[in-house]
Amino acid sequence: ENKVKATFFVTGNGQNYNHLITRAYNEGHTIGLHTYSHNYEYVYSSTENYFNDLNQISNMVYQLTGNRSTVIRFPGGSSNTVSKNYKEGIMSELSQLVQSKGYQYYDWNVSSGDAAGHGIAAESIIEQSNAGTGDKIMILFHDAYGKDTTVEALDKVIKHYKKEGYVFKPITKGASYVCHHGINN
Repeated sequence: ENKVKATFFVTGNGQNYNHLITRAYNEGHTIGLHTYSHNYEYVYSSTENYFNDLNQISNMVYQLTGNRSTVIRFPGGSSNTVSKNYKEGIMSELSQLVQSKGYQYYDWNVSSGDAAGHGIAAESIIEQSNAGTGDKIMILFHDAYGKDTTVEALDKVIKHYKKEGYVFKPITKGASYVCHHGINN
């Protein structure tokens, strides 16, 4: 509708909607990997578990798109501290290992606030999303079940940034701005 492109970091949850992953890819959006299960306890208990889960989502995306994505986002971002509950130092390990295996991870520098739960007021999402400044902005949104107000807010957020002169592009490894948080574990 607004003629913009995005990056979708997908999981293996919601298999009934996998056709939308194929559609998004075919329409020129980037499909990134976010782990298959999005289960913090499992993926952050060992590097082996993390890569098993990552390989599972990688294979699913390959089956749906014919493309091997090397663009990833860690559940909770690279700065998450919940991972410390499962393995001390795992984010420090993973941030290096994924890159040594040819992946690039991306965080965000603006959050829509929609990760806080379901039914977050659209006006709140708009206000938080539109707080970005600077040359390069990566906004975190979620397109999971129950995020109707995110969808409701998106049109106004896109129009705001277009009016400010920003251009929306999907992440392209090697060509896009790499936004990293500080590692806290």
